[in-house]
Amino acid sequence: MAYKECVFNVYLLNEHFSPEYAEAQHGGKDSENNRRYDWEDEFAITSSVKKIEVLKDVEYPLRGVLPDGKEFSYDVTSMLLFKIISDDAPETYVGASQSIVDRYEQEDLEGKVRIRIYLKDYEPMANPIPGVYIASKEFPKELIF
Repeated sequence: MAYKECVFNVYLLNEHFSPEYAEAQHGGKDSENNRRYDWEDEFAITSSVKKIEVLKDVEYPLRGVLPDGKEFSYDVTSMLLFKIISDDAPETYVGASQSIVDRYEQEDLEGKVRIRIYLKDYEPMANPIPGVYIASKEFPKELIF
């Protein structure tokens, strides 16, 4: 199935959010002192998306160049990845370490797809590439300066 629109929302859950307080004081909605999420990222995939594959407990190849110009490549294990396959772009990945994912939801409506990923807020993490969230305990030690 091809999608006309593909959007990812990533939310960092606020572990101190009180649904009871929200319901009693604000009709179930967030408030300044009782936020459901600490932050949200949104990504729109602009290529023509043919297919999205959900990959669980897989390795993610983290590659790049160090400040001294030396290239690096490390495989980060135990990832939940969404592999985006398009006709007009290389494969793209969005995802996170499984240890920091609380849950995810996929909503398909009339050729549009929205994927929501909810991250646990009590797990330290890194965001080395837009759309990729790696638990600190799983981040390659060689890249920590």
